[in-house]
Amino acid sequence: MAKDDGERIGVVTALVRSAFLVNTAYAEAAHAYGLTPQQGQLLCVLMPGPSGMGELGAKLGLAKSSLTGLVDRTSRLGLVGREADPEDGRAVRVALTEEGAGLAEAFYTEACRRIALLPAVLEAPDRDHLAALLSRVVLANEAPEVFTDRP
Repeated sequence: MAKDDGERIGVVTALVRSAFLVNTAYAEAAHAYGLTPQQGQLLCVLMPGPSGMGELGAKLGLAKSSLTGLVDRTSRLGLVGREADPEDGRAVRVALTEEGAGLAEAFYTEACRRIALLPAVLEAPDRDHLAALLSRVVLANEAPEVFTDRP
């Protein structure tokens, strides 16, 4: 790890490079569990409960055909399943299977562990400040809830 020599980079460069770091840590966590990053993201989005295909597509930013393929591949692994929507008999919801829920929890924990290492070079007050600033950016831009804090 490079030492902090006081060099500053611009906010755009810092955001892009930090996104790269986060994506790499996320992908490594997914790989550790035999998942693609997209499958890991799907599992995390479904952790709070079943979701309709339209809602999933909006959250994940995927076209219907891409989402269908992702759900199909993840379903073949036995991690998610389709179920009837109790409010609309024509629609289906996607839900975690029992195996998928267990894997989602393990993957989520590992992804959090890996990503938490990234700002470990900062003192606690600076990490808190970073979290506050990033929270404002995320909320102001209405980023979808593809990953949330667990209680």
